[in-house]
Amino acid sequence: QVQLVESGGGLVQAGDSLRLSCSASARTISGYDMGWFRQAPGKEREFVAAIHWTGRRTYYADSVEGRFTMSRDDAKNLVSLQMNSLKPEDTAVYYCAADQSRWRMVHTDLLSIRNKDWGRGTQVTVSS
Repeated sequence: QVQLVESGGGLVQAGDSLRLSCSASARTISGYDMGWFRQAPGKEREFVAAIHWTGRRTYYADSVEGRFTMSRDDAKNLVSLQMNSLKPEDTAVYYCAADQSRWRMVHTDLLSIRNKDWGRGTQVTVSS
């Protein structure tokens, strides 16, 4: 029933880059706010980045601002997260998320874990 699939994770050294992809071939992402969240062992899932369904606005957690870039290609049902200058504290399972409401006029849950459809995640490990 999972319709979002993340890929691109791996083991890298601090300062390296990774590009994560979220494929939604089994569902359309058109009209949905999309996000990336991450969860480290023993910690709560936290917001990383989000993008409006319009593609006009992106948002980033303070911890990744300036290092990560989120993008979307609705024609390909693809969401990406370019991660540069990775730090050990970026180590986590990264989850792609689609808001459960389509064509939102008010982006109430854009940065929230609430009301999301989730992928299964991809592991990112950054060594020091």
